[in-house]
Amino acid sequence: MITHERILEALSQVQEPDLGKDLVTLNMVKDIHIDGNAVSFTVVLTTPACPLKDLIRNACENAVKILVDKNAIVTVNFTANVNSNRKDNQLILPNVKNIIAVGSGKGGVGKSTVSVNLALSLAKNGAKVGLMDADIYGPSIPIMLGIRGERPMMQDVNGKGMIVPIDVMGIKAMSIGLLVDDRQAVVWRGPMASSAIKQFVSEVMWGELDYLIIDLPPGTGDIHLTMVQTIPVTGAVIVTTPQEVALADAKKAIMMFDGPQIKVPILGIVENMAYFTPAELPNNKYYIFGQGGGERLADLFEIPYLGAIPITMSIREGGDEGKPAIQFGDPIAMEAIEHIAQQIARNVSMRNANLAPTKVVDIQV
Repeated sequence: MITHERILEALSQVQEPDLGKDLVTLNMVKDIHIDGNAVSFTVVLTTPACPLKDLIRNACENAVKILVDKNAIVTVNFTANVNSNRKDNQLILPNVKNIIAVGSGKGGVGKSTVSVNLALSLAKNGAKVGLMDADIYGPSIPIMLGIRGERPMMQDVNGKGMIVPIDVMGIKAMSIGLLVDDRQAVVWRGPMASSAIKQFVSEVMWGELDYLIIDLPPGTGDIHLTMVQTIPVTGAVIVTTPQEVALADAKKAIMMFDGPQIKVPILGIVENMAYFTPAELPNNKYYIFGQGGGERLADLFEIPYLGAIPITMSIREGGDEGKPAIQFGDPIAMEAIEHIAQQIARNVSMRNANLAPTKVVDIQV
């Protein structure tokens, strides 16, 4: 006889692959319904971008049929409740569960392209996502999202003027490029740029977010330090190209985040512009900037290699025309980006489950 208790007992044998515990212990099984030999229940994932849904579904179906009734008709539904592990006073960004910094050692490696497409991919999978352009001197998010020339609204909240981020393609976006004339250069000293970053986190109405993606400027400087000293960063993603010049600078970005004073977990390395495949030769790969540099870097520092993004016309055109590749690109680009976004979401869940709580960094100078 199929009962609620027997279903739970069977599902207690199903392990969540990343978290290392069973679904029942993790309280991931909800809404069990039994109608004769028809059984349905919901598995609450730690991220809507989970790449292991099919694996979990098959394991649940097999557990019920083997341990309860071989003739059971099993329906596994999925929902998600993105986990968080913040340990701070939550006065800043109180309703943001996870903050992901996207950095690079040098400019021109496609960090903003990765940030935009990562944010949109997570939102496409059902997450609530914000994108903050922290590249004060070279903001490119407005162009890439097709919101160049738009201006955010102001809203009074308890007597304080707050900036309302732009809603675009299912995400909330904010950039200095939305506040200044894009024909003028932002000529600011370091403290002014750092002050702008603080305003972007304390005076912008981000609301409830599962992920806030922060597109950092290249290098290791004032803005990076201000960010980790102001907000609890869940983890960092490092973007590089395969060539040695980019890899040398990416090492510095890794060492900054992983240094003894900062200690922000590295979620992984993205290798951008990894290879070129011409449309007329779909089985050929040309490694214009070298091959395997990102993987070697990941192995060297023993951090995850998230995947490679090829050079495609759709990524370049999408960035220039405000039509990001994850929404409008070719299948090769979309598949690569989707894979990387899933790996990042997966690594965030594992980071929150297995590492020390996220907190603001106290740097002793």
